[in-house]
Amino acid sequence: MQNRLVLTATVEREDVLRYTPAGVPVLEMWLRHQSRQTEAGAERDVICEIQSVMVGEACRALAGRVAGQELTVSGFLCQRSLRNPRLVLHIESAEFVKG
Repeated sequence: MQNRLVLTATVEREDVLRYTPAGVPVLEMWLRHQSRQTEAGAERDVICEIQSVMVGEACRALAGRVAGQELTVSGFLCQRSLRNPRLVLHIESAEFVKG
């Protein structure tokens, strides 16, 4: 089964880099996407905000540098926790959009 999301968005907010009890770095951020898409032959404006998290060494390079920046991210969707079904994007890779 597929669970893959690629999104270009602006980082509205980022939390301070934190570490799990096992010492793994975690960076949470909130992404805002805005674009124009075609659906059923008609143009429509699309706006969405999504909570995201990046886990592992790759997030160290981004910590403190991404708020207000435009990124293209890819990853997968997962519910926040066993008790919280809200979807969170788990970022596996992120690149700054050249502008």
